[in-house]
Amino acid sequence: MKTVGIDVSKSTLDICYLNNQSPQFSQCQNQETDIEQLVLALREFAPTKITLEATGGYEKPLYLALKAAQLPVVKANPRQVRDFAKACGILAKTDKLDAKVLAHYARVIQPQETDFLPPQALVELARHQEQTTQALATLKTQAHQATDPFVIADLAAQCEALKQRLSAIVVEWKRRIALDPSIQSKQECLETVAGVGFKTSVVLLACLPELGCLGRGKIASLVGVAPKNRDSGAWRGKRCCWGGRSGVRRLLYMAVLSSVRHDERLKVFYERLRGVGKPAKVALVACIRKLLTILNAMVRDHLKATA
Repeated sequence: MKTVGIDVSKSTLDICYLNNQSPQFSQCQNQETDIEQLVLALREFAPTKITLEATGGYEKPLYLALKAAQLPVVKANPRQVRDFAKACGILAKTDKLDAKVLAHYARVIQPQETDFLPPQALVELARHQEQTTQALATLKTQAHQATDPFVIADLAAQCEALKQRLSAIVVEWKRRIALDPSIQSKQECLETVAGVGFKTSVVLLACLPELGCLGRGKIASLVGVAPKNRDSGAWRGKRCCWGGRSGVRRLLYMAVLSSVRHDERLKVFYERLRGVGKPAKVALVACIRKLLTILNAMVRDHLKATA
C-alpha cells in the first residue's frame, strides 16, 4: 500500500512517501505554484491514501487542490494522530517526523475520505464572523473595566465599528446565499425552526456540511453531544459528552435556550427530563441532541417546520 503524509505549516509542506521500501521525504513551499507541482508528483506516485492534519486553515489550498485532482486525501484530527504517534512510542515531534507519522497513520488506520466539502463561499466568512464576534466581546469586557474617560470613549468607538462590520458580514452572507439556490433552500428550511435564526442556519451550513447526510447518532457524535460510555468490568461510570465541534455546539446551545421556550416538542421534552430530576444543563444538552436530530432530518428530506 502506498501512502503519503503531509505536514502542513504556514510556509512549508513536508511530505513523506511511504511504500514497501524506505520512506522518502521532500519539502516544498506552501504556495500555489509549489502545490501544483506537488499534485503532479502525487499523481505519478499514485497513493492509495494521502493524509494531512487540520492546521487552522493553512491546509486549505492544498486540500482543495488535492480534492480537485481527485486524489484520495483525508484531513485527519490532530489529536487522534498525536495519540497514534504516542501509541507507536513516538514522543519526539518535528515536521519531518510528523509527515512520517501521518503516512503510517494512513496505512494502519486507513481513515475514510469525506465528500462533505463545506460551501467555500460561506466557510471563511463564518470564521471571520466568529473572530469579529470574539473581538467585540473582548472589547466590551475591557470597556466595563475601564475608568479613564479617553479609554472608555475609544473602546466604545471600536465596539461600534465592530458592530457595523458584523452587520456588513450579514449583508454579504445574504448576497452569497442568493447566488446558490441549493444553499438558500437549506438555509430557509433551517430558519423555520424556533430558535434557529439566520446567523445560526448559515454557520451550521458552513461548519457542519454533514448535516442531512449522516444518521442521528453520527451527527450527534460529530458535534459532541452524544454521551460516551465509561465502563470497565463491573464498574459503570457516568456517561458524558466530550470532543466534537465546539463552535457548532456553542451555537446550538444558544439556539436551544430559545427553542425550549417556543418549540412545543423541545419544551415538552425539556420539562419531562427536568421532571425526573435531570439537572438543567444535562436536559439542555439532551435538547441540543434532539434539535440537531430535527435539523438533520429536515435538511435530508428538504422539509420546513410546521407552524
